[in-house]
Amino acid sequence: MTFQSQHISVSINRPANQVYEFAANPQNLPRWAVGLSGSIQNIDGDWIAESPMGRVKVSFAEPNRHGVLDHEVTLPSGATVYNPMRVFPNNDGSEVVFTLYRRPDMSDQQFAEDAQAVASDLQQLQRLLEQ
Repeated sequence: MTFQSQHISVSINRPANQVYEFAANPQNLPRWAVGLSGSIQNIDGDWIAESPMGRVKVSFAEPNRHGVLDHEVTLPSGATVYNPMRVFPNNDGSEVVFTLYRRPDMSDQQFAEDAQAVASDLQQLQRLLEQ
């Protein structure tokens, strides 16, 4: 079985390597991913974020040269949500794409609200990097 998915993207007028470097740094999450993190800290090697859902653990893809920003979020319930995310060149700038999966327990409204939260976060990333 596959999940319903939605690809949410934003173009950023900065080179892909600069966007990747900023977005891959967990300490920058509270500056742009408010839907995930109001604050984040490294506790015993784990990145723990205070989020609207409560305290969550965020595990990031290893640093790489391919723009892979995938991450897993372990919710307070113990469930883990996989979030594919990429940054790649778009001429002189870049494109950031986040794939949102609809979990089986999500209503249409919850999925739409989650998609809007991701879009808002990506727009904030764009604003920060285009200043």
